[in-house]
Amino acid sequence: MLTSLNELLQNARSANYAVGAFNVYNLEGIKAVVGAAEMERSPAILQLHPSAFRFHGSPLLAACLDSAKNSKVPMLVHLDHATTAADIEWALSHGIPSVMADGSQGSSEENFAFTSKMASLAHQYNAGIEAELGRLSGSEDGLSVPEYEARLTDAHMAVEFVQQTGVDALAVCIGNVHGKYHGEPNLDFKRLESIQKLVSVPLVLHGASGLSESLVHRSIEYGVCKFNVNTEVREAYLNALRTNMQKETQPDLIDIMKDAVLAMQAVVISKMQLFLSSGQI
Repeated sequence: MLTSLNELLQNARSANYAVGAFNVYNLEGIKAVVGAAEMERSPAILQLHPSAFRFHGSPLLAACLDSAKNSKVPMLVHLDHATTAADIEWALSHGIPSVMADGSQGSSEENFAFTSKMASLAHQYNAGIEAELGRLSGSEDGLSVPEYEARLTDAHMAVEFVQQTGVDALAVCIGNVHGKYHGEPNLDFKRLESIQKLVSVPLVLHGASGLSESLVHRSIEYGVCKFNVNTEVREAYLNALRTNMQKETQPDLIDIMKDAVLAMQAVVISKMQLFLSSGQI
């Protein structure tokens, strides 16, 4: 069943779990997420990056929407990290019910202005909107302490950001990074606790691949209702393809795709269990 961003995250917040948002790039990815969600009786998010839109066009979005509508559990289709108004307007006009307007690469003033405009647009389509305050890196390596601190979400600015822009969910930067962590992740929970106390909307944490159980559960305790997962699912897909390519006898293409779905599904199931969303439906 296709649901909304607000309903999905408010339910998660009230029951103290988080929803996994899994980036998908093809039908195998969609099957893996929907299949895992139904097996685990867990809500889930099919998340699409603009680059996947540009490659596949509307058929991939249509497949996500159709799969979500026909799923046995609450499912959201969400546009991830859209940095242009054109991408967001295209997705909304093609029926996507939730978008992330990512203005975090610009100045604070530019982020406020871009996010406000996109929130107004999204709400005209009755869609939910997530935004990010701070700047998430691919890695924290090479940054001085002041440079690193400047990228993190300021709790008092977060209050102003949410009030002025009207977003429905806020992605925070507390030491999390995109991709793989180099060394032990160091999340600033004092900062997250301050944000939770001051900000009214559900919180989102990007860069969940590689976070330990204790870090994930503590993040949920401090208001995180949505985790983004991409790296580990994508690696499972590629590893499944490599394994099949190395076999002496060339397997059938359908069997290769089935193996890829199962490999991704195993990762998605493990994340749903980690995020405490399993069995919530």
